[in-house]
Amino acid sequence: MPAVLRTSLPLPNRREGKVRDIYDIPPGKTPSGAIPRLLIVATDRLSAFDVVMPNPLPGKGQLLTEISARWFEFIEARRLIPTHVLSQDPSDVPGLDREQADSIRGRCMIVRRCRVVPVECVVRGYLEGSGWNEYRETGRICGIALPQGLRRADRLPEPIFTPATKEAVGKHDENITFERACDIAGRETMMRLRDVSLAIYRAAHEYALSRGVILADTKFEFGFPEGPAPDSASSSLMLVDEALTPDSSRYWPAETWKPGGEQPSFDKQFVREYLLGLVAQGKWNKSAPGPQLPQEVIEGTMARYREARDRLFG
Repeated sequence: MPAVLRTSLPLPNRREGKVRDIYDIPPGKTPSGAIPRLLIVATDRLSAFDVVMPNPLPGKGQLLTEISARWFEFIEARRLIPTHVLSQDPSDVPGLDREQADSIRGRCMIVRRCRVVPVECVVRGYLEGSGWNEYRETGRICGIALPQGLRRADRLPEPIFTPATKEAVGKHDENITFERACDIAGRETMMRLRDVSLAIYRAAHEYALSRGVILADTKFEFGFPEGPAPDSASSSLMLVDEALTPDSSRYWPAETWKPGGEQPSFDKQFVREYLLGLVAQGKWNKSAPGPQLPQEVIEGTMARYREARDRLFG
């Protein structure tokens, strides 16, 4: 199947995120009223350091959609929070012919339109990435004091909620304190999102560990559904975008976990390391446009994504 770098469907109001293309589609009819809907298509684009790379990773969109769908089911089955997913069948989209529907089959979701909270909800259970860098400089992450003497990839005493700004494509998300997140989105909303994010992380970490995988950290997005009130009485908030994919999470093989250095991973750390090598050589500056990825980096990244899927749900 050919790679999909971007889509061009005969649907209104197309917009392009780092990885996903989004379209408006007609509302869905329910007994309580019309539900505003979107079509989200996961392309084969890859972003790193908030920059979209110029060449696609063939099949990545299908893998992300499959992994997200399984985790959305996991989260809803445990009644942690409602999700925005309505369907994965492109035949449910008015205005697409069979060829167009088939071109996005396996990489699309029909979802409830939500007003997205403009804060990235990051949960860290282990010390890595920007959290590790911040800890080395200040002994804190997003204003949260941590014990002295922690090593890279150490498990934290408890998972921590470390929000970040939600920036446009090409701009870098910034770690912020919980108080700053409350200023952006409101204290009541952020307290709810902190509790839900930590609950999802704990449940997912326990499940992943039972499959031989460490979920080191992850990032969630949430929103308020538009239209009639959701059927669920538990919360008006919904989990949106993606769930616990290798794009939004760090996954490590449990059997090789050894704190004190970089860990083997089943995520896009492989491509990050390649890009950091280019930065060190002065060949890239972490700004758009991104460099062309060599075939071995594309294949190596996809192999890691497939292993994450197979270990978690195979």
